[in-house]
Amino acid sequence: MLKQELDTPALLVDLERVERNIAEMAAFFRGHGVGWRPHTKGQKVPEIAHMEIEAGALGITCAKLGEAEVMAEAGIRDILIANQVVGRQKAERLAALLDRADVVVAVDSIENGEELSAAAHARGKRLRVIVEVDNGMQRAGVAPGDPAVELARNLSALPGLRFCGVMAWEAHCLGRPMDERRCCCEEAVGTLVATARQCRAAGLDAGIVSCGGTGTFMITAGIEGVTEIQAGGGIFSDVLYESWGVEHPFALTVMSTVTSRPTPRRIITDAGRKAMSMDIATPRAIGLDHVAKVALSAEHGVVNLSEPDTSLRVGDKLEWIVGYGDTTVFLHDEMVATRGDRVEKVWPVLARGKIK
Repeated sequence: MLKQELDTPALLVDLERVERNIAEMAAFFRGHGVGWRPHTKGQKVPEIAHMEIEAGALGITCAKLGEAEVMAEAGIRDILIANQVVGRQKAERLAALLDRADVVVAVDSIENGEELSAAAHARGKRLRVIVEVDNGMQRAGVAPGDPAVELARNLSALPGLRFCGVMAWEAHCLGRPMDERRCCCEEAVGTLVATARQCRAAGLDAGIVSCGGTGTFMITAGIEGVTEIQAGGGIFSDVLYESWGVEHPFALTVMSTVTSRPTPRRIITDAGRKAMSMDIATPRAIGLDHVAKVALSAEHGVVNLSEPDTSLRVGDKLEWIVGYGDTTVFLHDEMVATRGDRVEKVWPVLARGKIK
């Protein structure tokens, strides 16, 4: 069927564009001699993860244990959980996941390390861990340098763990002009790389140095000492990433239906906040001129025009470039993969709702 014939709201991915974006990102990282471990927190579809691995990704990154379980069930083996997994129940689930996948998880406290070690050791397993370093973002993470090395040393002594490196996320460098962003990234990632060197000097195996998102990978991939980049959202691109200088073609859209035309300057669609997010960036209507303002309520998308336009009528379709993919994909049960204007596949968004 044609994508214009779909019931709406519908989340769409353009296969030609996403395949191109995946290929270009994989080639970029190969050219810089670093591994690619794309983050799937904004993708949530195992078929897309397999496409990335087939293109050369060494594995994937997940934000939550539940996402990792979904990806492992789909046959993905090398998985980084770039987050702390805390609590007895989660520690036991993580240890059980080692039966199906080679997981590495971020740790920033010895208490969490001891909990994870006990769960893995009880199953006769050793869990790979990396120390999360706060390199300026001021979210999770231990301070770089001596505190990180000390934590790595203590983790290495635990029977159920295998220390294997460090990670950080330089998100505080985003939203700046490129020259300033570059300086910020070089400083932030420099502290991460220096911490890894300090770990090795202490006899610790810090083989992984992981960082880099879609808004910074063009810089961090070229910093000596980085071994892998986590950027994942760039395979879709969106309005937010465009504002950060990412020039990938937009592959992720939402199809909506015009449900009301109260005036020649106002268009109402059936895609509101439950179908698209505008928490960070506003979705952009495709092929619609003179847009003065877009507003979303729970169930309605409202377009106010600066000039009268009656070309769109009730029942017509209006397609949107998503504002931010990470907070749009998880709103949908399925993702419709199109090639040209035709539907080719329908993928269930299997990692939707996996927040535990």
